[in-house]
Amino acid sequence: MAATLDTTIDRMAADKGDGVPVVAVENLEKTFGIHKVLDGLTLTVNRGTGKSVLLRVIIGLERPDSGSVRIQGQDIAGLALDQMGAIRKKMGFLFQHAALYDSLTVGQNVAFPLEHHRGDLSRQERTDRVMQLLAEVGMEAAAAKMPSDISGGMQKRVGLARALALEPEILLLDEPTAGLDPISSGEIDELILKLQRERQMASIVVTHDLHSARTISNRLALLDKGKVVIAGTFEDLQQSEIGFVKEFLKQS
Repeated sequence: MAATLDTTIDRMAADKGDGVPVVAVENLEKTFGIHKVLDGLTLTVNRGTGKSVLLRVIIGLERPDSGSVRIQGQDIAGLALDQMGAIRKKMGFLFQHAALYDSLTVGQNVAFPLEHHRGDLSRQERTDRVMQLLAEVGMEAAAAKMPSDISGGMQKRVGLARALALEPEILLLDEPTAGLDPISSGEIDELILKLQRERQMASIVVTHDLHSARTISNRLALLDKGKVVIAGTFEDLQQSEIGFVKEFLKQS
């Protein structure tokens, strides 16, 4: 697949119930030097359910050059640091390479957001919460291990547990199956589906893995040069007469 062929997938069902999308991106533009990576991108994500720069803009780690991002109806542009911090607590983020802290154990990695944002919890309550989260992703037996002692797929599971620590309403996943073998990729896909069913949270998944996209998403948006080429079901992509879409499916 050519480097310019990027797939952004969002898991969608119904909205919040008041007609307001959980995430609404409108006419978003972002340029680094002479390279425009987002060019008038518009996308909405509802409850139930480019690319990495898009996720970083949504979570407020990058500021768009123009356009807007609304989280549950609130435009995040220009928010003060404490206001943006409150918004971020509603979002869980799984980085492409899990981004676990090497000097902390698996359990300590999952506990990190609880220690910094849930001062109302006792130490025992945090410990119980950590073990519950690790059990949810099948990693409770590895709580005392270091990240270097577990596989890449296991690290992704721990990263998911950490992303869920603050009970987010929106889950952002950046290349969750990148670098994994087919068996591990399938396990991560099944875990994501399980979490989506049980937690009914909105999620946006950025991936180049078309098989994974078909498995975990009921709505796909195909990006090329910072613009949405098509958005819909996988069947919509298959039936599309757009040359770029046909070429993408052929190469994937």
